[in-house]
Amino acid sequence: MRVILVEDNLSLAKGIENALKDQGHAVDHLEDGLDADAFLSRQTADVAIIDINLPRLCGLEIIRRMRARRDTMPILVLTAQGKTSDRVEGLDAGADDYLVKPFDMEELVARLRALSRRRPQVAPTREPVGQLLYDREQRIVLHADRNLDLPRRELALFELLLENRGRLIEKDRIADSLYGTGTPVEPNAVELLVSRLRRKIDGSGVTIRTARGLGYMLDEI
Repeated sequence: MRVILVEDNLSLAKGIENALKDQGHAVDHLEDGLDADAFLSRQTADVAIIDINLPRLCGLEIIRRMRARRDTMPILVLTAQGKTSDRVEGLDAGADDYLVKPFDMEELVARLRALSRRRPQVAPTREPVGQLLYDREQRIVLHADRNLDLPRRELALFELLLENRGRLIEKDRIADSLYGTGTPVEPNAVELLVSRLRRKIDGSGVTIRTARGLGYMLDEI
């Protein structure tokens, strides 16, 4: 899952970022409202976390602009304002969910998982591909009833490839999704990750095809 986090409290943002990255998710963090609006106008993700009180442009206005652009990305609002009227204002602006500070990090992660599943085409909880079975609830990949026990980045790569099954995904997009936009990544990091995942799914009727210089695609053999 790729998450765009808009939060000017650096300590809180770091905590959220670490919690999400520990589970294999990519996080793009922005502190400034105008910078976030510009970033969101040209980038997409599985879900956005947006604080209300931000420098230069408030979170509610960011959300209104996103919805005016017909951006359907799920949005979780973070705020210290917990009155019913504040919640209503956030939801009316176009947010999908609302979490009041302080909050439990496990609840935040659970809410993000729920929001990421709210898509126009709802993905099944358990999805077969070849001889593999992906369980979205548990985030595990099974082969012959055996958990492949993939490390978090390999699992995130598999999820990205499965979501775009049959379509070529550019190498740069994979790097952005797994590590976050602008994060320094070793030149061969994506290739090594793909190679390790390819070995682990070998013999499952599924392969990762390479288009040299272009990207990768998950396909059934």
